Amino acid sequence: MRHSAIVAVLLLCGCIVHAEAFVSPSRRSSVRRILNERTLGELQRPVRLTLHEPVINEQAKSESASRTSIHPIQAISTAFISLSLCFILSFSPQPSSASDYGSLSDEQKLVAEAWRLVDNSFIDRTFNNQDWFQLRQDNVKRKYKNMQEAQTAIQSMVASLGDKYTRYLPPAKYQSMVDSATGTLAGVGVEISVNANQKVIVSDVEQKSPAQAAGMQANDVFVEVDGTRFEAGATPDDVALKLRGPKGSKVGVVLERDGKQLDFIVTREPITITSVRSYMSNLNGVGKVGVVRIKSFSGTTAATVAEKMSDLKKKGAQAYVIDVRGNPGGLLPGGVDTASLFLEQNKPVVFVVDKKGIVDAQSTLATGSEVDDTPLVILVDSGTASAAEVFTAALKENDRAVVAGEKTFGKGIVQTIRPLSEGNGGVAITVARYETPQHHDINKLGIEVDVPSPVDCPKDDATLCLKASVFKQQ
Repeated sequence: MRHSAIVAVLLLCGCIVHAEAFVSPSRRSSVRRILNERTLGELQRPVRLTLHEPVINEQAKSESASRTSIHPIQAISTAFISLSLCFILSFSPQPSSASDYGSLSDEQKLVAEAWRLVDNSFIDRTFNNQDWFQLRQDNVKRKYKNMQEAQTAIQSMVASLGDKYTRYLPPAKYQSMVDSATGTLAGVGVEISVNANQKVIVSDVEQKSPAQAAGMQANDVFVEVDGTRFEAGATPDDVALKLRGPKGSKVGVVLERDGKQLDFIVTREPITITSVRSYMSNLNGVGKVGVVRIKSFSGTTAATVAEKMSDLKKKGAQAYVIDVRGNPGGLLPGGVDTASLFLEQNKPVVFVVDKKGIVDAQSTLATGSEVDDTPLVILVDSGTASAAEVFTAALKENDRAVVAGEKTFGKGIVQTIRPLSEGNGGVAITVARYETPQHHDINKLGIEVDVPSPVDCPKDDATLCLKASVFKQQ
Protein backbone atom coordinates (compact mmCIF):
# COMPACT_ATOMS: atom_id res chain seq x y z
CA MET A 1 0.00 0.00 0.00
CA ARG A 2 1.33 3.43 -0.82
CA HIS A 3 1.31 6.01 1.89
CA SER A 4 0.57 9.43 0.45
CA ALA A 5 1.89 11.04 3.60
CA ILE A 6 2.28 10.15 7.22
CA VAL A 7 3.82 12.57 9.63
CA ALA A 8 4.96 12.00 13.16
CA VAL A 9 5.74 14.81 15.51
CA LEU A 10 8.31 13.59 18.00
CA LEU A 11 8.65 15.92 20.93
CA LEU A 12 12.37 15.92 21.63
CA CYS A 13 13.25 12.47 20.51
CA GLY A 14 9.83 10.95 20.27
CA CYS A 15 8.88 10.24 23.85
CA ILE A 16 5.52 11.72 22.96
CA VAL A 17 4.20 10.53 19.62
CA HIS A 18 1.44 12.01 17.53
CA ALA A 19 0.62 10.72 14.05
CA GLU A 20 -1.74 12.29 11.62
CA ALA A 21 -2.70 11.54 8.04
CA PHE A 22 -2.80 14.39 5.61
CA VAL A 23 -5.79 15.28 3.55
CA SER A 24 -6.35 16.49 0.02
CA PRO A 25 -5.00 19.80 -1.26
CA SER A 26 -8.46 21.31 -1.10
CA ARG A 27 -8.29 21.18 2.69
CA ARG A 28 -4.94 22.93 2.86
CA SER A 29 -4.48 26.61 3.45
CA SER A 30 -3.79 28.86 0.50
CA VAL A 31 -0.34 30.25 -0.14
CA ARG A 32 1.46 32.68 -2.30
CA ARG A 33 4.42 30.91 -3.82
CA ILE A 34 6.96 32.98 -5.63
CA LEU A 35 9.78 30.88 -6.98
CA ASN A 36 12.75 33.04 -7.68
CA GLU A 37 15.80 31.57 -9.27
CA ARG A 38 18.50 33.39 -7.42
CA THR A 39 21.75 32.51 -5.80
CA LEU A 40 22.07 33.38 -2.13
CA GLY A 41 25.76 34.06 -1.71
CA GLU A 42 27.63 31.09 -0.38
CA LEU A 43 24.94 28.43 -0.49
CA GLN A 44 27.03 25.77 1.08
CA ARG A 45 25.36 23.92 4.04
CA PRO A 46 21.80 23.89 5.14
CA VAL A 47 19.21 24.02 2.33
CA ARG A 48 16.10 22.81 0.82
CA LEU A 49 12.59 22.04 1.45
CA THR A 50 10.42 22.91 -1.48
CA LEU A 51 7.56 21.23 -3.19
CA HIS A 52 9.66 19.57 -5.80
CA GLU A 53 12.28 17.66 -3.81
CA PRO A 54 12.86 14.55 -5.91
CA VAL A 55 13.83 12.34 -3.00
CA ILE A 56 10.24 11.44 -2.24
CA ASN A 57 7.85 9.86 -4.66
CA GLU A 58 4.67 11.32 -3.22
CA GLN A 59 4.75 14.73 -1.64
CA ALA A 60 3.47 14.97 1.91
CA LYS A 61 0.66 17.37 2.34
CA SER A 62 0.09 19.34 5.51
CA GLU A 63 -3.39 19.61 6.93
CA SER A 64 -4.65 23.01 7.97
CA ALA A 65 -8.11 23.41 9.43
CA SER A 66 -10.43 25.29 7.11
CA ARG A 67 -12.02 28.04 9.18
CA THR A 68 -13.36 31.35 7.95
CA SER A 69 -11.79 33.14 10.92
CA ILE A 70 -8.32 31.98 10.00
CA HIS A 71 -6.22 33.18 7.09
CA PRO A 72 -3.20 30.91 7.15
CA ILE A 73 -0.71 30.74 4.35
CA GLN A 74 -0.16 27.57 2.50
CA ALA A 75 1.97 24.97 4.11
CA ILE A 76 4.81 23.54 2.11
CA SER A 77 3.55 20.25 0.80
CA THR A 78 6.29 18.30 2.43
CA ALA A 79 6.01 17.03 5.98
CA PHE A 80 8.61 17.23 8.67
CA ILE A 81 9.44 15.51 11.90
CA SER A 82 10.97 17.55 14.63
CA LEU A 83 13.24 16.86 17.51
CA SER A 84 14.76 20.18 17.20
CA LEU A 85 15.15 18.48 13.81
CA CYS A 86 12.54 18.63 11.04
CA PHE A 87 12.27 15.40 9.10
CA ILE A 88 10.52 13.97 6.07
CA LEU A 89 9.86 10.24 6.23
CA SER A 90 9.33 8.53 2.92
CA PHE A 91 7.70 5.11 2.85
CA SER A 92 7.16 4.82 -0.90
CA PRO A 93 9.27 2.40 -2.96
CA GLN A 94 12.62 4.03 -3.60
CA PRO A 95 14.04 4.54 -7.10
CA SER A 96 17.62 4.01 -5.98
CA SER A 97 17.50 0.38 -4.94
CA ALA A 98 20.77 -1.30 -4.11
CA SER A 99 20.04 -3.82 -6.85
CA ASP A 100 20.71 -1.11 -9.43
CA TYR A 101 24.45 -1.23 -8.91
CA GLY A 102 25.48 -4.20 -11.00
CA SER A 103 28.01 -6.86 -10.10
CA LEU A 104 29.03 -5.68 -6.64
CA SER A 105 28.80 -7.54 -3.37
CA ASP A 106 25.74 -6.87 -1.26
CA GLU A 107 27.87 -4.81 1.12
CA GLN A 108 29.32 -2.71 -1.70
CA LYS A 109 25.86 -2.18 -3.18
CA LEU A 110 24.67 -0.87 0.18
CA VAL A 111 27.52 1.64 0.38
CA ALA A 112 26.87 2.77 -3.20
CA GLU A 113 23.15 3.14 -2.43
CA ALA A 114 23.79 5.31 0.61
CA TRP A 115 26.21 7.47 -1.36
CA ARG A 116 23.66 7.97 -4.13
CA LEU A 117 20.88 9.02 -1.74
CA VAL A 118 23.11 11.64 -0.17
CA ASP A 119 24.48 12.75 -3.53
CA ASN A 120 20.97 13.36 -4.86
CA SER A 121 19.81 15.55 -2.01
CA PHE A 122 22.51 17.02 0.21
CA ILE A 123 22.43 20.77 0.34
CA ASP A 124 26.14 21.49 0.30
CA ARG A 125 27.12 20.73 -3.28
CA THR A 126 30.82 21.00 -2.37
CA PHE A 127 30.24 18.07 -0.01
CA ASN A 128 32.33 19.75 2.66
CA ASN A 129 34.99 20.73 0.09
CA GLN A 130 36.03 17.17 -0.58
CA ASP A 131 36.11 14.89 -3.61
CA TRP A 132 32.79 13.24 -2.94
CA PHE A 133 32.92 10.98 -5.99
CA GLN A 134 36.38 9.73 -5.08
CA LEU A 135 35.08 8.95 -1.62
CA ARG A 136 32.44 6.79 -3.26
CA GLN A 137 35.01 4.98 -5.33
CA ASP A 138 37.21 4.29 -2.33
CA ASN A 139 34.36 2.97 -0.21
CA VAL A 140 32.62 0.93 -2.91
CA LYS A 141 35.84 -0.82 -3.98
CA ARG A 142 36.64 -1.82 -0.41
CA LYS A 143 36.09 -5.45 0.57
CA TYR A 144 33.69 -5.95 3.45
CA LYS A 145 33.41 -9.05 5.60
CA ASN A 146 29.80 -8.35 6.59
CA MET A 147 27.02 -5.76 6.60
CA GLN A 148 28.20 -4.32 9.90
CA GLU A 149 31.45 -3.27 8.27
CA ALA A 150 29.54 -1.71 5.38
CA GLN A 151 27.29 0.17 7.80
CA THR A 152 30.36 1.48 9.63
CA ALA A 153 31.78 2.67 6.31
CA ILE A 154 28.53 4.49 5.52
CA GLN A 155 28.57 6.14 8.93
CA SER A 156 32.12 7.37 8.36
CA MET A 157 31.40 8.48 4.79
CA VAL A 158 28.34 10.51 5.79
CA ALA A 159 30.10 11.97 8.84
CA SER A 160 32.82 13.36 6.54
CA LEU A 161 30.25 15.87 5.27
CA GLY A 162 30.65 17.80 8.52
CA ASP A 163 26.92 18.21 9.13
CA LYS A 164 25.76 16.68 12.41
CA TYR A 165 22.21 16.41 11.12
CA THR A 166 23.23 14.40 8.06
CA ARG A 167 23.94 10.97 9.46
CA TYR A 168 23.56 7.25 9.11
CA LEU A 169 20.68 5.70 11.07
CA PRO A 170 21.34 2.10 12.20
CA PRO A 171 18.48 -0.36 11.56
CA ALA A 172 17.11 -0.25 15.12
CA LYS A 173 17.05 3.53 15.24
CA TYR A 174 15.55 3.90 11.78
CA GLN A 175 12.88 1.29 12.48
CA SER A 176 12.04 2.95 15.79
CA MET A 177 11.37 6.22 13.97
CA VAL A 178 9.22 4.50 11.35
CA ASP A 179 7.27 2.62 14.00
CA SER A 180 6.71 5.87 15.86
CA ALA A 181 5.35 7.49 12.71
CA THR A 182 2.95 4.62 12.06
CA GLY A 183 1.76 4.41 15.65
CA THR A 184 3.24 1.03 16.57
CA LEU A 185 5.43 2.42 19.34
CA ALA A 186 4.41 4.12 22.54
CA GLY A 187 6.12 6.23 25.16
CA VAL A 188 5.73 7.42 28.73
CA GLY A 189 4.74 11.03 28.05
CA VAL A 190 7.73 13.21 28.81
CA GLU A 191 9.58 15.94 26.99
CA ILE A 192 13.35 15.74 27.25
CA SER A 193 16.11 18.33 27.16
CA VAL A 194 19.63 18.91 28.46
CA ASN A 195 20.38 21.07 31.50
CA ALA A 196 23.32 23.39 32.14
CA ASN A 197 25.37 20.44 33.43
CA GLN A 198 24.86 18.60 30.13
CA LYS A 199 22.64 16.01 31.78
CA VAL A 200 19.45 14.78 30.15
CA ILE A 201 16.40 15.88 32.12
CA VAL A 202 12.61 15.76 32.05
CA SER A 203 11.67 19.19 30.72
CA ASP A 204 7.92 18.63 30.95
CA VAL A 205 5.41 15.90 31.70
CA GLU A 206 2.34 15.41 29.54
CA GLN A 207 -0.92 15.59 31.43
CA LYS A 208 -2.72 12.29 32.05
CA SER A 209 0.33 10.37 30.84
CA PRO A 210 2.01 7.28 32.36
CA ALA A 211 4.88 9.52 33.45
CA GLN A 212 2.55 11.85 35.35
CA ALA A 213 0.77 8.91 36.97
CA ALA A 214 4.12 7.48 38.06
CA GLY A 215 5.16 10.76 39.66
CA MET A 216 7.84 12.01 37.28
CA GLN A 217 8.46 15.75 37.47
CA ALA A 218 10.06 18.48 35.38
CA ASN A 219 13.82 18.84 36.01
CA ASP A 220 14.23 15.21 37.11
CA VAL A 221 17.58 13.95 35.79
CA PHE A 222 17.74 10.66 33.87
CA VAL A 223 20.19 8.27 35.51
CA GLU A 224 19.12 4.99 33.93
CA VAL A 225 16.46 3.76 31.49
CA ASP A 226 15.79 0.10 30.72
CA GLY A 227 19.13 -0.95 32.19
CA THR A 228 21.24 1.64 30.35
CA ARG A 229 22.96 4.31 32.46
CA PHE A 230 23.33 7.86 31.20
CA GLU A 231 26.16 10.18 32.18
CA ALA A 232 26.76 13.82 31.35
CA GLY A 233 27.11 14.14 27.60
CA ALA A 234 24.32 11.73 26.76
CA THR A 235 21.74 13.09 24.32
CA PRO A 236 17.94 13.31 24.55
CA ASP A 237 17.88 10.98 21.56
CA ASP A 238 19.78 8.31 23.52
CA VAL A 239 17.24 8.44 26.33
CA ALA A 240 14.21 8.61 24.06
CA LEU A 241 15.20 5.46 22.21
CA LYS A 242 15.13 3.57 25.50
CA LEU A 243 11.85 5.09 26.65
CA ARG A 244 9.96 4.14 23.50
CA GLY A 245 8.66 0.64 22.99
CA PRO A 246 5.57 -1.45 22.24
CA LYS A 247 2.26 -0.42 23.74
CA GLY A 248 1.68 -2.05 27.12
CA SER A 249 5.33 -2.95 27.71
CA LYS A 250 7.05 -1.79 30.88
CA VAL A 251 10.24 0.22 31.22
CA GLY A 252 12.36 0.82 34.29
CA VAL A 253 13.50 4.40 34.86
CA VAL A 254 15.87 5.78 37.48
CA LEU A 255 15.69 9.54 38.02
CA GLU A 256 17.61 11.89 40.28
CA ARG A 257 15.72 14.58 42.18
CA ASP A 258 17.23 16.83 44.85
CA GLY A 259 20.23 14.55 45.17
CA LYS A 260 18.18 11.39 45.64
CA GLN A 261 17.63 8.58 43.14
CA LEU A 262 14.06 7.46 42.49
CA ASP A 263 13.01 4.21 40.79
CA PHE A 264 9.99 4.01 38.49
CA ILE A 265 8.36 1.19 36.57
CA VAL A 266 6.23 2.77 33.86
CA THR A 267 3.91 1.16 31.31
CA ARG A 268 4.31 2.54 27.80
CA GLU A 269 1.15 3.86 26.19
CA PRO A 270 0.29 5.85 23.04
CA ILE A 271 0.42 9.51 23.95
CA THR A 272 -1.99 12.14 22.71
CA ILE A 273 -0.13 15.41 22.62
CA THR A 274 -1.74 18.47 24.11
CA SER A 275 0.43 20.75 22.01
CA VAL A 276 -1.47 23.98 22.72
CA ARG A 277 -2.67 25.15 26.11
CA SER A 278 -3.99 28.50 27.29
CA TYR A 279 -4.68 30.24 30.58
CA MET A 280 -5.23 33.68 32.09
CA SER A 281 -2.72 35.40 34.35
CA ASN A 282 -2.36 38.81 35.95
CA LEU A 283 0.65 41.11 35.84
CA ASN A 284 0.95 44.35 37.77
CA GLY A 285 1.03 47.28 35.40
CA VAL A 286 -0.51 45.29 32.58
CA GLY A 287 -3.66 43.66 33.89
CA LYS A 288 -5.11 40.44 32.52
CA VAL A 289 -2.63 38.57 30.33
CA GLY A 290 -3.76 35.73 28.11
CA VAL A 291 -1.08 33.08 27.67
CA VAL A 292 -0.95 30.49 24.90
CA ARG A 293 1.71 27.83 25.27
CA ILE A 294 2.69 25.97 22.10
CA LYS A 295 4.72 22.81 22.77
CA SER A 296 5.13 21.87 19.10
CA PHE A 297 3.64 22.78 15.73
CA SER A 298 1.36 20.50 13.74
CA GLY A 299 -1.09 20.88 10.90
CA THR A 300 -3.87 21.88 13.30
CA THR A 301 -1.91 24.26 15.55
CA ALA A 302 -3.09 27.42 13.79
CA ALA A 303 -6.75 26.48 14.21
CA THR A 304 -6.24 25.61 17.87
CA VAL A 305 -4.33 28.82 18.60
CA ALA A 306 -7.10 30.85 16.95
CA GLU A 307 -9.65 29.16 19.22
CA LYS A 308 -7.53 29.79 22.32
CA MET A 309 -7.02 33.44 21.40
CA SER A 310 -10.75 33.89 20.90
CA ASP A 311 -11.46 32.39 24.33
CA LEU A 312 -8.87 34.63 26.00
CA LYS A 313 -10.39 37.70 24.35
CA LYS A 314 -13.79 36.80 25.77
CA LYS A 315 -12.21 36.56 29.22
CA GLY A 316 -10.94 40.12 28.91
CA ALA A 317 -7.26 39.67 28.08
CA GLN A 318 -5.47 43.01 27.80
CA ALA A 319 -2.21 41.56 26.50
CA TYR A 320 -0.94 38.21 25.24
CA VAL A 321 2.05 35.93 25.64
CA ILE A 322 2.88 33.13 23.22
CA ASP A 323 5.14 30.75 25.17
CA VAL A 324 7.35 28.64 22.90
CA ARG A 325 10.05 27.78 25.44
CA GLY A 326 11.39 24.32 24.78
CA ASN A 327 9.41 24.06 21.54
CA PRO A 328 11.62 21.98 19.21
CA GLY A 329 9.61 22.78 16.11
CA GLY A 330 7.34 20.13 14.67
CA LEU A 331 5.76 20.70 11.28
CA LEU A 332 7.22 23.72 9.53
CA PRO A 333 3.89 24.51 7.81
CA GLY A 334 2.30 24.57 11.27
CA GLY A 335 4.67 27.32 12.35
CA VAL A 336 4.03 29.21 9.12
CA ASP A 337 0.24 28.97 9.37
CA THR A 338 0.24 30.02 13.01
CA ALA A 339 2.40 33.06 12.30
CA SER A 340 -0.02 34.12 9.58
CA LEU A 341 -2.80 34.52 12.16
CA PHE A 342 -0.99 37.54 13.56
CA LEU A 343 0.11 39.21 10.32
CA GLU A 344 -1.44 41.54 7.79
CA GLN A 345 -1.88 40.71 4.13
CA ASN A 346 1.22 40.47 1.91
CA LYS A 347 3.67 40.06 4.76
CA PRO A 348 6.65 37.74 4.19
CA VAL A 349 6.78 34.75 6.52
CA VAL A 350 9.66 32.55 5.41
CA PHE A 351 11.95 31.88 2.45
CA VAL A 352 12.91 28.24 1.83
CA VAL A 353 15.99 27.64 -0.30
CA ASP A 354 16.96 24.40 -2.01
CA LYS A 355 20.34 23.03 -3.07
CA LYS A 356 20.08 24.81 -6.42
CA GLY A 357 19.39 28.16 -4.81
CA ILE A 358 15.71 28.16 -5.82
CA VAL A 359 13.72 30.20 -3.35
CA ASP A 360 10.19 29.35 -2.23
CA ALA A 361 8.95 32.69 -0.88
CA GLN A 362 5.85 32.45 1.28
CA SER A 363 3.77 35.45 2.27
CA THR A 364 0.30 35.97 3.67
CA LEU A 365 -2.61 36.19 1.25
CA ALA A 366 -5.01 37.76 3.72
CA THR A 367 -4.96 39.58 7.03
CA GLY A 368 -4.96 37.17 9.96
CA SER A 369 -7.66 36.97 12.60
CA GLU A 370 -5.34 38.16 15.38
CA VAL A 371 -4.16 41.43 13.87
CA ASP A 372 -4.83 44.30 16.27
CA ASP A 373 -3.00 46.66 18.62
CA THR A 374 -3.08 44.39 21.67
CA PRO A 375 0.46 43.93 23.07
CA LEU A 376 1.95 40.57 22.15
CA VAL A 377 5.10 39.00 23.62
CA ILE A 378 6.78 35.78 22.49
CA LEU A 379 8.73 34.02 25.24
CA VAL A 380 11.63 31.91 23.93
CA ASP A 381 14.64 30.04 25.28
CA SER A 382 17.62 28.06 24.04
CA GLY A 383 15.30 25.12 23.34
CA THR A 384 13.13 27.09 20.91
CA ALA A 385 14.06 25.67 17.51
CA SER A 386 13.18 25.06 13.88
CA ALA A 387 9.48 25.73 13.11
CA ALA A 388 9.20 27.61 16.42
CA GLU A 389 11.99 29.90 15.22
CA VAL A 390 10.17 30.42 11.91
CA PHE A 391 7.11 31.52 13.87
CA THR A 392 9.15 33.78 16.16
CA ALA A 393 11.16 35.43 13.39
CA ALA A 394 8.05 36.07 11.30
CA LEU A 395 6.36 38.05 14.07
CA LYS A 396 9.55 39.75 15.25
CA GLU A 397 10.73 40.93 11.85
CA ASN A 398 7.27 42.09 10.82
CA ASP A 399 7.09 44.18 14.03
CA ARG A 400 4.09 42.29 15.33
CA ALA A 401 5.56 41.01 18.61
CA VAL A 402 8.29 41.63 21.15
CA VAL A 403 10.56 38.64 21.72
CA ALA A 404 11.67 38.07 25.32
CA GLY A 405 13.74 35.42 27.06
CA GLU A 406 17.07 34.17 25.76
CA LYS A 407 18.59 33.50 22.34
CA THR A 408 16.96 30.60 20.51
CA PHE A 409 18.57 27.33 19.46
CA GLY A 410 19.45 28.20 15.87
CA LYS A 411 18.15 25.45 13.61
CA GLY A 412 17.37 26.81 10.18
CA ILE A 413 17.72 23.62 8.17
CA VAL A 414 15.53 20.67 7.24
CA GLN A 415 16.28 16.97 6.89
CA THR A 416 14.73 14.15 4.93
CA ILE A 417 15.01 10.56 6.12
CA ARG A 418 15.57 7.95 3.42
CA PRO A 419 15.53 4.17 3.96
CA LEU A 420 18.26 1.83 2.80
CA SER A 421 17.33 -1.48 1.20
CA GLU A 422 17.16 -4.85 2.90
CA GLY A 423 16.49 -3.40 6.35
CA ASN A 424 19.90 -1.77 6.65
CA GLY A 425 18.65 1.37 8.34
CA GLY A 426 18.52 4.75 6.64
CA VAL A 427 20.18 8.11 6.21
CA ALA A 428 19.06 11.52 7.44
CA ILE A 429 20.07 14.16 4.92
CA THR A 430 20.01 17.94 5.21
CA VAL A 431 18.11 19.08 2.12
CA ALA A 432 16.96 22.65 2.76
CA ARG A 433 17.49 25.82 4.69
CA TYR A 434 15.22 28.74 5.36
CA GLU A 435 15.64 32.47 5.75
CA THR A 436 13.64 34.83 7.93
CA PRO A 437 11.47 37.61 6.43
CA GLN A 438 14.50 39.93 6.47
CA HIS A 439 16.62 37.21 4.83
CA HIS A 440 18.59 36.25 7.94
CA ASP A 441 20.06 32.76 8.07
CA ILE A 442 19.68 31.82 11.74
CA ASN A 443 21.22 28.35 11.49
CA LYS A 444 23.75 27.85 14.31
CA LEU A 445 23.13 31.49 15.29
CA GLY A 446 19.64 31.58 16.74
CA ILE A 447 17.35 34.58 17.12
CA GLU A 448 18.40 37.37 19.45
CA VAL A 449 15.67 38.56 21.80
CA ASP A 450 14.40 42.12 22.03
CA VAL A 451 14.26 41.97 25.83
CA PRO A 452 16.41 39.54 27.84
CA SER A 453 14.43 37.94 30.64
CA PRO A 454 14.49 34.85 32.88
CA VAL A 455 13.20 31.67 31.27
CA ASP A 456 12.98 29.36 34.27
CA CYS A 457 9.51 30.36 35.45
CA PRO A 458 6.88 27.58 35.62
CA LYS A 459 5.38 26.40 32.34
CA ASP A 460 1.94 27.19 33.77
CA ASP A 461 2.70 30.88 34.46
CA ALA A 462 4.96 32.46 31.85
CA THR A 463 4.21 35.96 33.13
CA LEU A 464 6.50 35.33 36.10
CA CYS A 465 9.39 35.62 33.62
CA LEU A 466 8.25 39.02 32.35
CA LYS A 467 8.15 42.60 33.56
CA ALA A 468 5.32 44.96 32.69
CA SER A 469 7.70 47.13 30.66
CA VAL A 470 8.09 44.35 28.08
CA PHE A 471 4.49 44.82 26.96
CA LYS A 472 5.02 48.53 26.35
CA GLN A 473 7.85 48.17 23.84
CA GLN A 474 5.72 47.63 20.75
